[in-house]
Amino acid sequence: MRQRIILQFLVFVLGVLPLTGLCSDYVVNEISLLSINSAITPASYDYLNQHFKALPKTSLIVLKMNTPGGLVTTTKDIITMFGREKRPVVVWITPEGASASSAGAIIASASHFLFMSPGSNIGAATPVGLGEDIKEGDGRQKAMNDLAALVRSLSTSRGRPSLPFEKMITEAESYTDAEAIKLGIINGVISNEQDLITYLDGKTLSLDGEVKTLKLSHNLQFKEYEATMGQKLLEVLANPSTAYFLFLIGVALIYFELQAPGGYVSGAFGVAFIILAAIAFQVLPLDWGSMGLIVLGIALLILEVFITSYGLLSVAGLAAFVVGSLFLFHGDSGYISVEYPVLLSTLAGVATAIGLIVWYLWNDKKKQKSPGDFFLPTGAKGFVLTRLSGDQYQVKVLGEIWNAEAQENIEIGDQVEVTSVDPKQLLIKIKKTSHS
Repeated sequence: MRQRIILQFLVFVLGVLPLTGLCSDYVVNEISLLSINSAITPASYDYLNQHFKALPKTSLIVLKMNTPGGLVTTTKDIITMFGREKRPVVVWITPEGASASSAGAIIASASHFLFMSPGSNIGAATPVGLGEDIKEGDGRQKAMNDLAALVRSLSTSRGRPSLPFEKMITEAESYTDAEAIKLGIINGVISNEQDLITYLDGKTLSLDGEVKTLKLSHNLQFKEYEATMGQKLLEVLANPSTAYFLFLIGVALIYFELQAPGGYVSGAFGVAFIILAAIAFQVLPLDWGSMGLIVLGIALLILEVFITSYGLLSVAGLAAFVVGSLFLFHGDSGYISVEYPVLLSTLAGVATAIGLIVWYLWNDKKKQKSPGDFFLPTGAKGFVLTRLSGDQYQVKVLGEIWNAEAQENIEIGDQVEVTSVDPKQLLIKIKKTSHS
């Protein structure tokens, strides 16, 4: 009997000791509050990544979220960040009226604990692109299957039912806070930080393969970590439409500077806009082939002003410009583009400007009295720069320097008038004006 009791005791000890080793306390000394209140972009990742690296090792990370969605590529980067984390990560969809839509819902599924404020919602995570649902031929089913598998894996690993999250992807389902708690996809509905503390204290979770019990310290502190000014600026610039618009403004201002040099104002502003656009392009999934098409389109539109192509260069330039703009931002699974209203208004502006230039040149050509007037109208006035030899001079007329021929003696500095133009030899004939 004694041996039997000893044997049972040993079995009990050997069975209990491993369990006690597997479940240890995670003491929380600080609740670190971070916030995302805009679209999920590379700026969001930069903000989270910077603070995740600097937060105390004994902190509990609470991410307050209110987002309409964003880039799938950035979403996956943030989820990977959560997976590497050895500290608990809580997502709190707040304040009242907030939503975690699309990319926000996918990120929420990766958190260790998920809470919602009263009146908030989560879901509608069907991938979209180019201003509308991704079509079957564009890889819609492939994208949906990929994201559905991702949320199934994430929700299951966090002990949540996977079907509601999967329906957010495949059927664009969206849930209120009451529906979410009923389905078991969130841990609770809370209104303030005190509710958060009450719920979390003593809860267990799996961290880095180990079961931990949360123990909130008596000296628990709440600390909020805000984005830096640079991150806030990057958040604005990382919008595809903003970056696209900045680039076009910069190109236009530099072009104006080249056409009327000397002021440096438009050129300086143009360079500044190009630099801002370059900062945005650095964090967006920029397609360099599409950027090349836009640059080619702009070059062809400029050449139309100097080369008579009867509109062919304009058509080719507009085509290259439109195609490049449509696919300017296209990551592996980002599915984003310049917004259609921005693209259409820009295209309308460029087409109108080119149309006005072509109309002006056409009307000007019809008013010409001779072929030479296309280069320089007769009657234009200028002054003599230098005498070459005999009756040959160099004169400046309408800001251009021409070789000229005169039938009378003219001195340097005399005011002259164009009497005829020889377009083949680029030679003009001049006479001295009466009031010289």
